[in-house]
Amino acid sequence: MNDERSIADAAAAASDDCGCAPTPKESRAFWKDRTVSRRSAISLGVLGVAALSAFGVASGVTAAYAASYPSWDDVQNAMSNEAAKAAEVTRIQGLIQSLTQKVAQTQEAARVAGDEFYDAQQEYFAAIAEAEQLQSQADAQTVVADESIRKAGQVAAQLYRNGGDDTALELFFAGSAANADELLSRLGSMDKLYQYNQTVYDNAVAARDSAQSLSDQAVVARNERDRLQQIAEQKMIAAQAAADAAQAALDEQSANLATMQAQLDALKNATASTLASYKQGVEEREKERQRLAAIAAAEAAANAGSGGGGGAPSSSGWVRPHGGYRSSGYGSRPAPCTGCSTFHYGVDLANGCGAAIYAAHSGTVDARFYGRGYGNYLRIQHGDGVATGYAHIRDGGFAVRNGQWVEAGQVIAYAGNTGASAGCHLHFEVYINGAYTNPIAFLGDRGVSV
Repeated sequence: MNDERSIADAAAAASDDCGCAPTPKESRAFWKDRTVSRRSAISLGVLGVAALSAFGVASGVTAAYAASYPSWDDVQNAMSNEAAKAAEVTRIQGLIQSLTQKVAQTQEAARVAGDEFYDAQQEYFAAIAEAEQLQSQADAQTVVADESIRKAGQVAAQLYRNGGDDTALELFFAGSAANADELLSRLGSMDKLYQYNQTVYDNAVAARDSAQSLSDQAVVARNERDRLQQIAEQKMIAAQAAADAAQAALDEQSANLATMQAQLDALKNATASTLASYKQGVEEREKERQRLAAIAAAEAAANAGSGGGGGAPSSSGWVRPHGGYRSSGYGSRPAPCTGCSTFHYGVDLANGCGAAIYAAHSGTVDARFYGRGYGNYLRIQHGDGVATGYAHIRDGGFAVRNGQWVEAGQVIAYAGNTGASAGCHLHFEVYINGAYTNPIAFLGDRGVSV
């Protein structure tokens, strides 16, 4: 497990303007086996660096703060000399400013990258629908053509059986006007049959040509769909790289900002008693932070693999990802809010603001960032080309990190109202080889009701 981890194996994905697309076999292979070696991981790392550079964010967030942070001993020593104290104040102020700027820059880059992923994902989903619709229309026209050809054949066979010399002989030996009128009536009916058959034939040709045209359009649409899938996955990798950089900058700030601000205040007050007080306060806050972190870790460990209140896993190993009721189903719907889609690619489950969200199945988190309509979004790869997505998570509501392995039923986040949302709920999606599918039917087939 140290040499492999489940991540998006997309290092070789083409650039946005390459115009290339994977074959269906390549697409299935891409999603089925998502484990990579360290060499592949390095390739993905290079892609992540390139993605960050595109947003103007340098790689190696921690390395950006090459200057060492001042210790309390440094502050104490600087107090004995005005010049040293002034220099220390300037250094600390510069470090604080650098931290603040880095957090702002990386967060903005993460927001832009996340929005681009969401837009690309929606374009890909729309392309799936278009390709399926064109293929469905082509199939329908093929049925019409086949049926028209069958009818034309039946009429032709009937005309052949009723036509020929028998008709001429019957007219020649007709003994009365009545018999002749009857025969003329039959000949008129046959003429109508000929005309009908010509119409049937023409319809068959038109339906066949329409089916071929629609099939050709469907091929083009599928190629475009596959190209957009590549772009969406690239955007996801870039968004996650940007989100990781923003998180690293925020962690760096959280670990050092409070201490440096206390050190700065201590230098400005320049008394030993004030310095001692600040040191004690910082130490107490750090102890409290560690205590709360330990409690959170214990809660996460207790929830892992136990259903976490989300219900025990079914015999299939799948879990209902959220409590409450189904507030919106899958498929076409009126847009419930500004920016909301009229086709719902997932299912909405509402259990109140802050209610726990659970991993629907065990797997590896490979996306955790903010993405426009999704709001705060998390994705888990479960293997065999299956993945699940969780959207509208509240701000600060992620309970797991990118790259983390989670168990079915483990608490992974908390419901919110971020993104294109009309109220606190979980928007839950299921993907098969990257394409959306009906999550209600998917979970139902696995013994889970939503």
